[in-house]
Amino acid sequence: MLSDSLPYNLPIMSQELSLMKALEDELQRYNGVFREVAETTMNSDVSNYPIFIAHRKSVEIGIPLISKEQSNTFWSYHISTLEELVTKNIIQSEGLENFKQVYKDPLKFICLFVVEEKGATFIFYPYK
Repeated sequence: MLSDSLPYNLPIMSQELSLMKALEDELQRYNGVFREVAETTMNSDVSNYPIFIAHRKSVEIGIPLISKEQSNTFWSYHISTLEELVTKNIIQSEGLENFKQVYKDPLKFICLFVVEEKGATFIFYPYK
């Protein structure tokens, strides 16, 4: 059982864990929207590297796609590109080739840049 492996008997549904669960639920719910936007981004020659931004507080990255206030979700989502993240120095140009090597097929995976108070991370979530 998961709770047996946690130190000091921490509650299983900490705020961070529940936010990640909400993120997964929302990715499943909006799976088709993300796929359509990623395909449009690539087919319109905007970028071969669509990146979705998941955030809880306002960010100045990408174009708004889903607002948590309007959609009654825990997360808001923007669509961005690898090129924008390099321009804004979120991804350093020196690390660009490394990022491209780990970037997964955007027709099979949602590339998500999750921005939280404690930091940010990339997640690749498979389309259903």
